[in-house]
Amino acid sequence: MKICLAGEGAQGFTHIEALRKIEGIEVATLAGGIGADAEEFARKWEIPHWSLNLEECLRQPGVGAVVLTTPNQVHCAQTELALKLGKHVLVEIPMGLNLAEAERIAALEEKTGLTCMVCHSLRYSPTHREVYRRVQEGHLHLHHLISLVYFFRRENINRFGKRRTWTDDLLWHQACHMVDFVSWLWGGKEIEVWAQAGPPHARLGVPMDLSVGMRSPSGSIASLTYSFNNHGPLDISYRFIGEEASLRIEKGKLLDHEGREIPVAGDGTELQDREFFDSIAQGRQPLTSCLACLPTMQLLDRMQRCIDNQR
Repeated sequence: MKICLAGEGAQGFTHIEALRKIEGIEVATLAGGIGADAEEFARKWEIPHWSLNLEECLRQPGVGAVVLTTPNQVHCAQTELALKLGKHVLVEIPMGLNLAEAERIAALEEKTGLTCMVCHSLRYSPTHREVYRRVQEGHLHLHHLISLVYFFRRENINRFGKRRTWTDDLLWHQACHMVDFVSWLWGGKEIEVWAQAGPPHARLGVPMDLSVGMRSPSGSIASLTYSFNNHGPLDISYRFIGEEASLRIEKGKLLDHEGREIPVAGDGTELQDREFFDSIAQGRQPLTSCLACLPTMQLLDRMQRCIDNQR
């Protein structure tokens, strides 16, 4: 299948590395955002065509799908464009920056019958999938899930230190990952949520600190903490406190309470991207179709309203 890759930034790099490992997939065109960067990216990865016009790229001969790794604020509009042109879509999270955008995409996915999948990547992470397996098979009964995500991001800079043209969002982007995983783990129904955010940054205009709480119907709780104000390198960790065991994920490794590594196999991005193409080939809904993930966006909307009501 010939595909279009949209976005020459950090996530574009992540995806093309995975795409090169999937047989039968050809990145035929790159839709870029910045001319010089797009040209360099296309040359490095030997992509035969590139343009700053997404529609031009989508209309290239034989292109049947697009992987959108573009700025958050254009995900909804670009997904709608691609679906209306008859292309399957894999879009980075979030599918939208509010519930209304997410509902529009889910409705269009259902109407067109095309594969429209969102990158809720923790569902494909081998470490998180092992935790999920243990919970679903009854080997781990969780009391408390804790997620800590710390950045130092007081400027619009990506993980490679390159300047961004857009501003990240702690709730609708960063928290979206773990909110989705917890919702998937708990079955997505009757989940209580609450949230609070620090004041918006004077220049960036977004809250720099966020605290999210979730409670399952059985009484298990999740505590998710995020900060763009933390001095030092990117720091992400997860802890799963259960009746039978306490597990944690640090630096991509799953550890028990004594620090012993629990072996897992696979690359999460590759597994995720394979799910996209497998679902197209098999004519089925992918695990993280936009329609299936709409409950996650509904939870984020409820959290946003909690924050708005505190202002």
